[in-house]
Amino acid sequence: MAATTIDTKPFSPFEWLLASRYLRARRKEGFVSVIAAVSFLGIMLGVATLIIVMAVMNGFRKDLFSKILGLNGHVVVYKVGAPFDDYDNIAKAVMRADGVVRAIPLIEGQVMVSSAVQALGAAVRGIRENDLKGLPLVADNIRYGALDGFDEGGGLAIGMRLANMLRINVGDTLTIISPRGAATPFGTAPRSKTYPVTTIFELGMAEYDKTMIFMPLAEAQRYFSKNDEVDILEVIVTDPEAVEAASQRIRGEAGPTINVTDWRQRNETFFTVLEVERNVMFIILSLIVLVAALNIISGLMMLVKDKGRDIAILRTMGATKGSVMRVFLITGASIGVVGTLAGLAIGIVFCAYIEEIRQFVAWMAGTTVFDPNVYYLTRLPADINPVETGSIVLMALVLSVLATLYPSWRASRLDPVEALRYE
Repeated sequence: MAATTIDTKPFSPFEWLLASRYLRARRKEGFVSVIAAVSFLGIMLGVATLIIVMAVMNGFRKDLFSKILGLNGHVVVYKVGAPFDDYDNIAKAVMRADGVVRAIPLIEGQVMVSSAVQALGAAVRGIRENDLKGLPLVADNIRYGALDGFDEGGGLAIGMRLANMLRINVGDTLTIISPRGAATPFGTAPRSKTYPVTTIFELGMAEYDKTMIFMPLAEAQRYFSKNDEVDILEVIVTDPEAVEAASQRIRGEAGPTINVTDWRQRNETFFTVLEVERNVMFIILSLIVLVAALNIISGLMMLVKDKGRDIAILRTMGATKGSVMRVFLITGASIGVVGTLAGLAIGIVFCAYIEEIRQFVAWMAGTTVFDPNVYYLTRLPADINPVETGSIVLMALVLSVLATLYPSWRASRLDPVEALRYE
């Protein structure tokens, strides 16, 4: 009676046992184990690096987005060729549009500011007290002084970095000089006036903290000779991402006498560069994971060649081609799966403590890492996107499994007679 071969169930304990034995290092298989270790480290570091870099770039964009839109309006309403003196009526009309939260009249001007020790350029914004308090980015980040009585006090609110560079504090005076002063027979004379500093804020964005000055709207109208006019209306909407539809509704409510622009148009180049850089970094760093997957192929090919005699014996004892293929599939995929999970854990922990790590590296190196004057922000941000992180993990797992298919197939096609011919 002929013996019958009974195929084991796919991924049975027998196959897992063999795969685990092949993953363990032996003295004569040391080189194969080194390649497996390098493949594991490559997958782990590639996934961790990709998660960390993408989280930092997401955090960088999110923080810049919140800072820029937290201080600037989502939609800007202005007039061309006509004085903007009916801003209160336009603001009421704008507020009737769906999705509009606030309409803020502003006066904007470039000035030079000076103290007893320093003179610097700055941007002045004339704004009402209630509107300034309605900006959480400013109202929640007051370091010295207060905004109460801002309209009546006639003082200035300035950034922390500007105050440090001018070496002034709350209660000190600041001289503002504008090149657009009164017209005289000898030309335009610069306008100069001294104001007390009543408030110092810190927004966490170096560019704003060292250049921004808030002045009461009525005082700004007098200083810049605007009479009862403003330069623009900055409009805050509920959904900044849907700003185009909001702009259409605002234009419809305010009438044909006004022009409208939005934050995308005003910062188009800046945010486009960030998006392009983010996509390019993802592609470049994905190559690290791909190289690590290729290491799995080379390691498995060497393992298959080294285990040719074992494969032949297994085949003569009744192991099927599918069973042999699954053994090596488990062996290679285990390296990729464990490496991916380890990289995921390292990436999440690194992002959670990234600011502490930055400070430690700066302390060890004795230099500044992530200079706020260059990167705008005072802290290194990291924002892990679950969908993006999941796609990174899925990509690493797919590459790891695909990398094992060809070596596993070659192992299953090994002829037992040829393998044992010279044994």
